[in-house]
Amino acid sequence: MLTGPGPPGGAATQLVSLAGTAAPGHLHFLHLAGARTVVTPGLRATDDALAAAHQQRRFLCVLGDAGVGKTFAVHYVARTRFPRSHVPLRLGARPTPADLRAHLHDALGLHDALPAAPALADALIRRALAAAPYIVVVDEADRMSEACFEYLRFLHDDTLDGLCVVLIAGQRGEKALRARQMLATRTAQWLTLRPLARVSVPSAARALHPVWLTVAPDQLRFLDGHFAQGSLRRWALLTHHVQRSLSATGRAQPDPDLLRQTLDRIDTSCRP
Repeated sequence: MLTGPGPPGGAATQLVSLAGTAAPGHLHFLHLAGARTVVTPGLRATDDALAAAHQQRRFLCVLGDAGVGKTFAVHYVARTRFPRSHVPLRLGARPTPADLRAHLHDALGLHDALPAAPALADALIRRALAAAPYIVVVDEADRMSEACFEYLRFLHDDTLDGLCVVLIAGQRGEKALRARQMLATRTAQWLTLRPLARVSVPSAARALHPVWLTVAPDQLRFLDGHFAQGSLRRWALLTHHVQRSLSATGRAQPDPDLLRQTLDRIDTSCRP
């Protein structure tokens, strides 16, 4: 699943490579045209951690700063390695147990209308969760209330052999998750993803998108130091702007002047 050819021009010792299976376009930030799936140390770690949590039917908490690829890694691994088990929940800013119930009902593909009585709705959801080893994924999980965590605990404990639930949160959300007593004995791993190491930046950028194949390694490291900071999301954003600059100027490849002008137009003081 994660194996595949390395980036063009890459050495055998590169820390990143291209995945054997491409991610669907909507998983890439900005739906970046031409983006490819990069196997980073974080993606490998997520693959290992999710496989273990799925086997054990336990919780997995995936943490990290914005842009390091937490959401991409979890959904990519779940979709490609466990395609029949992946249950993504797309919740609002302040979800309630009723929101969880409704989203689970839809994500599990239950054909009957959601019953108005919570007990009846829960019976349908529990029956569906017991039928297969599902992976329920909740992004920005630190925004959930205590009642939502209790609802997930109820589903986990009431499902035969447990339930794999992946909770994704920013680094600042770790404190909120660790404060939930119910996670202490039900979590298989607390996984923290890190930005790309500086040595990996040239191969990662070239693996992400062909537009970077002709750019010198020193120039790529300069762009990373002044803008991307090891974040593939930031590299996707920069790639998007470079593509627009190439289209506007009619150039075929980015040169130092175009890259400098593009960088000057981007607000480098905040992270997307």
